[in-house]
Amino acid sequence: MTEEGALSRVGEICLGLGIAGGALIVSDPIVIKVTEDKISNSLKESGIDYSFKLIERATKFAVDQVREEVRKLKSKVILGVGGGGVIDVSKLSASQENIPFISVPTAASHDGIASPRAKINHIAPFSIEANSPIAIIADIDIISKAPYRLTASGCGDLIAKLTSVKDWELAHLRKNERFDKQAATMAKESGEYLVRNAKFVRDKTKKGYQLVVEGLIKSGIAMALAGSSRPSSGAEHMFSHKLDQIAPNTAYHGEQCGIGTIIMMYLHDGDWKTIVDTLKTVGAPTTAKDIHVDSEIIIKAICGAKEIRSDRYTILDEKKINPKLAEEAATVTGVI
Repeated sequence: MTEEGALSRVGEICLGLGIAGGALIVSDPIVIKVTEDKISNSLKESGIDYSFKLIERATKFAVDQVREEVRKLKSKVILGVGGGGVIDVSKLSASQENIPFISVPTAASHDGIASPRAKINHIAPFSIEANSPIAIIADIDIISKAPYRLTASGCGDLIAKLTSVKDWELAHLRKNERFDKQAATMAKESGEYLVRNAKFVRDKTKKGYQLVVEGLIKSGIAMALAGSSRPSSGAEHMFSHKLDQIAPNTAYHGEQCGIGTIIMMYLHDGDWKTIVDTLKTVGAPTTAKDIHVDSEIIIKAICGAKEIRSDRYTILDEKKINPKLAEEAATVTGVI
């Protein structure tokens, strides 16, 4: 459900899914201040008992804490209410405890809101497998009030599908990797739709917020269809994960992926200028300076990106990436 006021229907949706009690709501100290009353009132009206568990960051420790709470309370469902970190912790905890998970995003910052993947610090440098949510409750009222930078970050993650699908097609051609046309089309179209409608996001319209949320949801569904992150995560995501390793806490995931997409589209000999124009339109970073990173770090992240997923064939393998080519790609595109 993606609509205005959706948060007030949490209880109704739970009942519709056959969930009559035992809800554990995972959130963070900031988000809970603006969501607690609506969620509590809705669950009370539906006669569903619930508890809250607040976490600070997406770490293995947080996952362990949530799992312990599930076992102690004998929870029947986890509702992840918040941004990407809260949702990833909720998703993985529910998967490991074998109970359903409902995604309640309060920002449209990346496609983890619907995907069967979770990125948890201190577990792996990339996302790991988890169960998809049984429902997504995205309240456009709440999402539109989140810092706009988060929405712009979501646009970076969306536009990344234009190169991730190219990488998947390349792997299918060169390595005969399994390719799911339906999943690839769904992911690619979510990026293309953003390109055509970026002005609605820039103007902070309801349509703009809705298209970002729905695009991120489609990206998550594409991963579920494919049985892997292939349709939504290519060399541009490897670049982002490598940047996390060598320059941690630099920028948001989607912001880094957007810059990675510019570079990888250049290497694919594709229309990288449209990527730049779209990101600029929505106010997302397009240069190393925008995210306060030195040129040398960008080049190092491009060259080292392959180390993140050495089993995954991408344009970095095709072009046999090296420091000279990495510098060329970043310089020509204006990233550095």
